[in-house]
Amino acid sequence: MVKLMQLFKAGLHLGHHKRQWNPKMASFLYGERNGIHILDLLQTAVYLENTCRFIGKILKRKKKVLLVGTKREAAELVATTAQRCNIRAPQGVHYVNHRWLGGMLTNWSTMKLCIAKLKQLDVRERTGDFLQLPKKEAAMCTKQRSRLQKYLGGVKNMDHLPHLVMIIGQPDELNAVYECRKLKIKNLTLLDSDCDPDLADFFIPSNDDSVEALDFILNTITLAVRREILMANDIPYNPFRNESTPV
Repeated sequence: MVKLMQLFKAGLHLGHHKRQWNPKMASFLYGERNGIHILDLLQTAVYLENTCRFIGKILKRKKKVLLVGTKREAAELVATTAQRCNIRAPQGVHYVNHRWLGGMLTNWSTMKLCIAKLKQLDVRERTGDFLQLPKKEAAMCTKQRSRLQKYLGGVKNMDHLPHLVMIIGQPDELNAVYECRKLKIKNLTLLDSDCDPDLADFFIPSNDDSVEALDFILNTITLAVRREILMANDIPYNPFRNESTPV
């Protein structure tokens, strides 16, 4: 169970300056201090616990979850969270932590061709094929692979569209949000005081700018996913178990 003091220490209550707020977030605010909006942590705790159970159930059913967070504070945490979740739910969680490519979801057939090209280049590099090429051609292949890996590496093993997309930093990820809505893919969004709750199917009212706040939320979700999947397989849950081990 999430404790309010943990949320407070992680800074989940800190919103944006009142000049930047979205009036639609009024019902999720506790108040204002020194010109900064304060989010209601009671609501945050409830929504966070519901989210943990929800994502755990999705992954138990072998469905796909896509994490999207391209801003500097979120990028590394998004990749790490996906990798940690996949220890328990192999290939269940994918991520985009650099620029969202237009058509990532709505033009998935083209994206799959790009992913196939990335996998082909991976094989060629692994087998030493690049070493057999002229220097200039090898450099071009290496550059192409690096670029594809940067933008598509997190979805390289996503063989079909996700069941749920988790958005971190809604104002920066509106293209992803609109693609989800166009395809009727559910999105789960961290709602800071400058976000629009009408664009989210599910949400957690929370600070989405602080590394500490994002780390707390994503770590809480990761641990919940591990617990759900282990319990589904009748394996006793041990929060101190080394995550690199399979059980």
